[in-house]
Amino acid sequence: MLRRARPLLGTLVEVGAPAGHEAAFEIISALQAQLSRFVPDSDIARFNAMPAGGELAVGQFAVDVLSAARKLHIDSEGLFDVSLDTGPDDWHLDGLRLCKLTANVTLDLGGIAKGYAVDVAVRALQADGIAMGWINAGGDLRVFGDLELPLRVRDEQDGRSRQFAALSDGAFATSHFAPNSRSALSPPCTAHVSVAAPTCLWADALTKVVALSGRVDHPLVARYDAAAWRHDRSPDLP
Repeated sequence: MLRRARPLLGTLVEVGAPAGHEAAFEIISALQAQLSRFVPDSDIARFNAMPAGGELAVGQFAVDVLSAARKLHIDSEGLFDVSLDTGPDDWHLDGLRLCKLTANVTLDLGGIAKGYAVDVAVRALQADGIAMGWINAGGDLRVFGDLELPLRVRDEQDGRSRQFAALSDGAFATSHFAPNSRSALSPPCTAHVSVAAPTCLWADALTKVVALSGRVDHPLVARYDAAAWRHDRSPDLP
C-alpha cells in the first residue's frame, strides 16, 4: 500500500492504495471546485451571490449532495441544515437547477460534502480496478476491500489519541465542536462525536445530527445502518 497526501477540502486528504492516487485526488479537486463556498465560481458560491428569485444549473456533484442534505433535513426534523439557519426552506432543487427563494439564504456544504467526496474518490479507485485501500479527509475515513485499518480518537481527558477500534469495508467520521458556537451545525456544548456507517457521506452528516441532538441513539443512526459514539465529558449531553 502506498500513501499519498494532498491539501484539499480545507484539510489534508490521504489516499492509501496500491495505485490510482492521482485519479482520487483529481476527482476530489473537481468536486471542491463545484461545491466549496470559498471557490468564487463554484455552484455554491454563485448561488450564495444570487438575488432572490435567481436560479442556476448545477453539476451532478451538487445535485447528489443537496438532495442528501434535503433528505437529512427532513428526516432530522430540521436539525441538519446546510443553510446554517439562513433559510432552510428558502432554496429548492428542481432537477439540475438550484433555485433561490429569498435574498438572505446561503448554503454551506461543509457538514456533508467532505464525506461525499471520500465516497466519490473511492468509487473512482474501484472503477480503476483498485481492490483495496482507504481515503481519509481530515477525519472522514472510508476503507474498502480486504483491509482493516486501526482507528484512533482523541482522549478528552488528556488530549492524547488512543486506540478505539478497527475499520474494514465501511466509513468512519469524527467531528469536533466548540462550545457556545452560534453555527447551526454546532451544539451549545463541547462535543466530540464519531459515527460509523456504510458510506462516508452519511457518517459525516450524522455526526452533526448526533451532536446537535445529544443522542448517540438518535433514530436516524439506526435508519442509516450506522453506529455513534460521543467522546466528550460534558454534563449537558445525556
